Amino acid sequence: MKNGINMDFFKPKSPPLIGVDISTAAIKMVELSKNGKNLAIERYVIEPLPKEAMADGNINNFDVVSEAIKRAWRKLGCRTRNAALALPSGAVITKKITVPAGLRDRELEMQVESEANQYIPFALEEVNLDFQIIGPSPATPSEVEVLIAASKKEKVEDRVAVAEAGGLKTLVMDVESFATQAAFELIQRQLPGAGQDQTIAVVDVGATMMHIMVLRNGQQVFLREQAFGGNQLTQDIQRRFNLSPDEAEIAKKSGGLPEAYEPEVLKPFMESLAQEVSRSLQFFFASTQFNQVDFILLGGGCGSIPGLDEVVANRTQVSTLIANPFLGMSQPSRIKPRQLLQDAPALLIACGLALRKFES
Repeated sequence: MKNGINMDFFKPKSPPLIGVDISTAAIKMVELSKNGKNLAIERYVIEPLPKEAMADGNINNFDVVSEAIKRAWRKLGCRTRNAALALPSGAVITKKITVPAGLRDRELEMQVESEANQYIPFALEEVNLDFQIIGPSPATPSEVEVLIAASKKEKVEDRVAVAEAGGLKTLVMDVESFATQAAFELIQRQLPGAGQDQTIAVVDVGATMMHIMVLRNGQQVFLREQAFGGNQLTQDIQRRFNLSPDEAEIAKKSGGLPEAYEPEVLKPFMESLAQEVSRSLQFFFASTQFNQVDFILLGGGCGSIPGLDEVVANRTQVSTLIANPFLGMSQPSRIKPRQLLQDAPALLIACGLALRKFES
């Protein structure tokens, strides 16, 4: 620990590395490679987690999660055990501050610690703290903007320990929202004008939570979490067709449900999801200077529900696309293009983490 600053949210790394997303419903791993400027996806895996193994971003059953990590790594078929992991955004306090430009490293660390004391409701020895200089302050040229990130040590240690028990070595600890933003940069190139001067909402709908991040020219301008996700659809299937939770989850993924499923269960769920997105956008407009969004990108496990993009577009009146950071990447024959297309929205965080391999 150096001067109280020993976290690694921002520090670049460039060893062999796989991105590992420990989410509520699955362990997701992605390995990328690079040839010149061209990225390729080498391999990926999504290993389901039993219900209750994770709760509210916390590891609820250590042994179950570590065993799932072992299984996922074996299925991945990758040699490296070095991993980039991420903490849930809710477990990390981030704050943008301004400091005088030209400070030496030690002076900057002292300034950051001093500022952090004001914003972090814990003793500094209880947290992992890191910072990154963003660039010159738009308001005051003689100052620079610095982003501080801090998390309780136990949150970091839990993830590092479960990865280690699963056979992995954690080299990078990121934040889920930062990883999503890194993956978004790959998707942004697919948009008209490469997304410049456009306000874009990335909506990641997982098993239990909907994460809405709004970006403009690479800067995050809004972040919100909403308790709504794919588990809601599983519960609706359970109730309507009198199935067990496991049966409902399997049926949701593999199909074979009665004809009534689509009109009576799936369509209402999609409408509810679109309504939640619309509400979050209204909240964004009410709490910022922005009054419109140019694009919505749908990610997370729910992002690949056929027709969801149209339902969200109709409800919000905003052009809606399925998030796919792998579009244009070369891929080996062992990866099935149609399956990757289906899985891509759920792999945003894992892809963003895998990109840490190329930072220098």
